[in-house]
Amino acid sequence: MDGHSMDRRSFLGLAFSGAVLSSGLAAESLASPHDVSGARMGSAPERSDLTVTRIRVYEPPNLNRTFNQSNMVVVVDTDGGITGIGEGGVTDMIRQPAAQLIGHDPFRTEHLWQLMYRGWFYPPGLEKQHAIGALDMALWDIKGKALGVPVYDLLGGRAREYLDCYSTGFPWQGDLESTARACMEAGFYAYRISADNPRGDEVFDPNDAFEHNRERCAAVRRGVGAAGHWCIDFHTRLDLTQAVRLSALIEEYEPYFVEDLVRSENREVYRTLRPMVNVPIAVGEQYGDRWTVNELIEDHLIDYSRITLPNAGGITEFMKLAALCETHYVGLVPHFTGTISTAALVHTCAAASAPATLEMRGDGPGEEAHLPVTFDFSEGKAWPNDRPGLGVEFDPSAASLVAEIIEHDDPIPQFRRPDGSIQNW
Repeated sequence: MDGHSMDRRSFLGLAFSGAVLSSGLAAESLASPHDVSGARMGSAPERSDLTVTRIRVYEPPNLNRTFNQSNMVVVVDTDGGITGIGEGGVTDMIRQPAAQLIGHDPFRTEHLWQLMYRGWFYPPGLEKQHAIGALDMALWDIKGKALGVPVYDLLGGRAREYLDCYSTGFPWQGDLESTARACMEAGFYAYRISADNPRGDEVFDPNDAFEHNRERCAAVRRGVGAAGHWCIDFHTRLDLTQAVRLSALIEEYEPYFVEDLVRSENREVYRTLRPMVNVPIAVGEQYGDRWTVNELIEDHLIDYSRITLPNAGGITEFMKLAALCETHYVGLVPHFTGTISTAALVHTCAAASAPATLEMRGDGPGEEAHLPVTFDFSEGKAWPNDRPGLGVEFDPSAASLVAEIIEHDDPIPQFRRPDGSIQNW
């Protein structure tokens, strides 16, 4: 089976090369002396014969207006007719890094990530990282499609056969115990709840809800059974003493993880909190690249990373984060964003060796008019498939075009070391 698959992929790679040459687009014409990627006449050829020519940004019909959970669709076009699909960011944040990509070889994903991240001198904030993540995702999609292989093959191949999933908002069955039980019966690894919400305009006083939250967690544990798993999100609603108290109350029910115990602005608080609680800690939904969580991971202040795509800055950065987590025995439980991003998570987590469980809304992905094909999901699990690239199909007729970038722009000097790698200005 594997041999047959490799033969097929090799054939597709050769077919791609032949198609480019037969179209009259010779390699030297695609890597001209003026190529902004730095290629010079007589230098070694680039890794591919493709050049980024245009980036389009679409608003989907079901737009998520929560900024860092944006499901805007980003399409990167090349002169070889191969198009990459990504997801995330907002138009104003996408424009700058998108303009930097025009004229570049899309295969140089690490180089282009560094360019987008460092090319405007100041490190990007979380919102711009989200936009970079969408573009990076699309570049990997192009590379996989050009070579005729799924993205996980470009990341080292599958390290697992499927991804276990935990459900947030599983269809309500009348009470928490019944809903948790149904979630397990549907094949999910875990059922996730939040600390109880205030109703309507009610005043929210966590000190009045400790016993109620304990009872809810007890009901969920009964529902998932001794062999099942459950998790809870404190949603950064509690202060330090409240988080410690509620963690102690629910410890006997053995949560898979407890998420966002306190507010996220001061990460150093987990240095104080870690020895005060005995529940597994998950943090990261509100963070981005490695530099936002490296100390939490390296100092063993958390047990699971919730950083997701494209918040991390895309596939390029997420794989480094996954390696950092594996090095320090921290698991991956990435937060969901949009459907394309979840498809990308299937590839990254399939190729990562760290323990990984994906978050899924409800009982699985629903139909979306602009995404006729996304990722494979059944029996509470996400399954890697053999479709090239991310394996996603986008129908632009079902979305609204809101921006188109066709001009290259590098507004400040781009310095290079002698070996050609990027040097900060």
